[in-house]
Amino acid sequence: MPLFTEELGIDLGTVNVLVYVRGRGIVLQEPSVVAQEINTGSVVAVGEEARAMIGRAPETIQVRRPLRDGVIADYRVTREMLAHFINRAIGRFRLFKPHVMITVPFGVTQVESRAVRQAAQDAGAGKAYLIPEPLAGAIGAGLPIHTPGGHMVIDLGGGASEAAVLSVYGVVTSAAVRVGGVRIDEAIAAYVRRKYNLMIGQPTAEEAKIRIGSALPLEEPLRMEIQGRDQVSGLPRSVEINSDDIAESLEEPLTIIVGMVKSVLERTPPELASDIIDRGMTMIGGGSLLRNIDQLLTEETGVPVYVADAPMACVAVGAGKSLARVNILQRTLSEL
Repeated sequence: MPLFTEELGIDLGTVNVLVYVRGRGIVLQEPSVVAQEINTGSVVAVGEEARAMIGRAPETIQVRRPLRDGVIADYRVTREMLAHFINRAIGRFRLFKPHVMITVPFGVTQVESRAVRQAAQDAGAGKAYLIPEPLAGAIGAGLPIHTPGGHMVIDLGGGASEAAVLSVYGVVTSAAVRVGGVRIDEAIAAYVRRKYNLMIGQPTAEEAKIRIGSALPLEEPLRMEIQGRDQVSGLPRSVEINSDDIAESLEEPLTIIVGMVKSVLERTPPELASDIIDRGMTMIGGGSLLRNIDQLLTEETGVPVYVADAPMACVAVGAGKSLARVNILQRTLSEL
């Protein structure tokens, strides 16, 4: 066993948890889902194993996400989930407690910050630092935010979406809305229920989003068959939906995200705004993988939008890399 302290960057998301280990890269990407027995409260399954139980578990087992909108909704379950993922990433038996950098949404309260830090320490971390998600994402995407110039990141996560303008390792202006992958899945399920009288679960809606989803109508629509329960007869039934259906169902949540991006641009100081027009905006997070969402934002704002390489990994990678810059980032980190 190596005689040094492991350094971990953890993207603690509402939908997924990613763990970056310094020197090894992303070592774990699992759903932030926990299954527990209702009577005893004991944890039965965590991550992918628990997610497979959504909508399929017996009444004695409750399957849930212990995080809501990027902050802890259930402290005990979050602690157990974190301990499970840390052990999976670096092994259960170690000489030294790891140093951990955990991401949180920008603007979380002191109480929420303290809960995340305490959960990490109780889960086996030695030193636990917190970093705002937009800042970690920008570092992970390779943006030169150490310079006095404007860089804008749009982070489309599972529970919330954030946009922030960064300069000299700090957040100049930002905004967040509680619309992310989960709300988008719900919008798809609600649309299918209205249009086709078919009840579908969250996993089916998510699969449709990934396989045929688009923020704008496509020239040649993609199609897929989905199964669910007929609202009238109550019997199983399948229908074919296409990417135009998905684009129509996403109008409301995407309008909210566009409005958030515009509000940040409106509050950006003029000098930084001119930098952003020149450099464009960088999209990170799983939501940026939705087809044509960069094109939609470019059309709506008039500013070029680019999707980062490996957008889902950016926040975890940035959190891990920022452990080497704790002294430089101290001002931003101490505000949490």
